[in-house]
Amino acid sequence: MTAEPIQIRSSTELPAVREPIELVTSDGLALVGELAVPVDREPVATLVTLHPLPTAGGFMDSHVLRKAAARLPAQADLAVLRFNTRGTESPHGRSEGEFDGGNDERADLAAAMRFVTERGLPSPWLVGWSFGTELALKYGREHPIVGAILLSPPLHRTSADEVAAWSGDPRRLVALIPELDDYLRPAEAADRFAAVPDIELVTVEDGKHLWVGEKQVHRVLSEIVARANPAALPLEGTFTPAG
Repeated sequence: MTAEPIQIRSSTELPAVREPIELVTSDGLALVGELAVPVDREPVATLVTLHPLPTAGGFMDSHVLRKAAARLPAQADLAVLRFNTRGTESPHGRSEGEFDGGNDERADLAAAMRFVTERGLPSPWLVGWSFGTELALKYGREHPIVGAILLSPPLHRTSADEVAAWSGDPRRLVALIPELDDYLRPAEAADRFAAVPDIELVTVEDGKHLWVGEKQVHRVLSEIVARANPAALPLEGTFTPAG
């Protein structure tokens, strides 16, 4: 008997193996997280997600990251790792420690990447959103990643030298710039990232910083999949479970 297709809506959670995890940092903090992987096959690649600013309501359950974990293991054979950086609380729980403005969070990213290595998760990509892009830009080059995907980077905490350090780096750097962003719009982004000629700057028409609405979410997830596993495109509006 053929399974009925699932219509993908804002709250849809497709099949995956979802595991609550704990990351331990080099300074002894326990961070709350979750790993979601495909049900019946090995992942093709891994998304290590970095959430928006916790002092402005960002956390591992922010909607784009939650929807990536809810859909992409099934739709695109991707593993999705989410976690709350130090001092951040979400419906999944609160990570130990206190927010440090992107400084001590360097150890949080390192803990996530150790977990990726220990689990043998393949082809890791950093996917940062807003504040998470600052962590990816500042510290991503320290780790064995395929590349980094930046969703609405504000470039508030990343210095010009830290941006320029990506020039000539073999890892891919992709930035999705919303046309109507509150902090960094396409023309300014082209100027601020000019020191990295190999960056892929993607202007998202009518896009806004928070990527509200299914049309914008679909665009963001499609751009991520286009880098991490392009064979899985296009992302359909329905999903038919196996069996």
